[in-house]
Amino acid sequence: MKRILSGALVLYSLLGAIAQTDMTGKVFVFPKESLVHHVLLIPQMKKPLQNFTVCLRAYTDLTRSFSLFSYATRENHNELLLFRPRVGEYDLYIGNEKVSFKVNDDLSFPVHFCVSWESATGIAELWINDKPLVRKGLKKGYSVGAQAKIVLGQEQDSFGGSFESSQSFVGEIGEVHMWDFVLSPHQVHSLYKRETLSANILDWGALNYEIKGYVVIKPQLLS
Repeated sequence: MKRILSGALVLYSLLGAIAQTDMTGKVFVFPKESLVHHVLLIPQMKKPLQNFTVCLRAYTDLTRSFSLFSYATRENHNELLLFRPRVGEYDLYIGNEKVSFKVNDDLSFPVHFCVSWESATGIAELWINDKPLVRKGLKKGYSVGAQAKIVLGQEQDSFGGSFESSQSFVGEIGEVHMWDFVLSPHQVHSLYKRETLSANILDWGALNYEIKGYVVIKPQLLS
């Protein structure tokens, strides 16, 4: 039975199937650079956001630029984007405005990311492996637009498309969560330790998604 279920997951991955799945202990594997292969995440709620936190775990050996989380609206293709332009730097875009974070970068093992932002102050935080980077500020008073396309594996240069293979992600992504509030340091620590914390926009334990192209669901190999 386990072999049958595993085969079904691979088949869904290749054909492109809409599903709601408990993804605990699993990852999306993006096996090769491409213009098309990606995962479309379907949020549990669609509303403007005055605050948010996005967390995920990623594993790659890429040294070029790539997108970790791309949230586009019809008005702004970089409405919310976590992007690595080069080794040692991560960019956060809100409403097409950018701040950069410097880090001693090593993705030779799975790395846990949490990024948060609050409209009231414009303060953005990026946590990598349970350690906060220097806080930055952008788009104070802004609301992140609703009715978005949320994509893993590609960076959107238009609403749901205009991908570039040179910005595609190759590797593994898992434990993707999104909330409409800023997590506390204690909550970030709990997630890093893989303790359960339900999310109200994207929840890895009850994830709605659609696979587009060659993306495979596999058990996570490394803790």
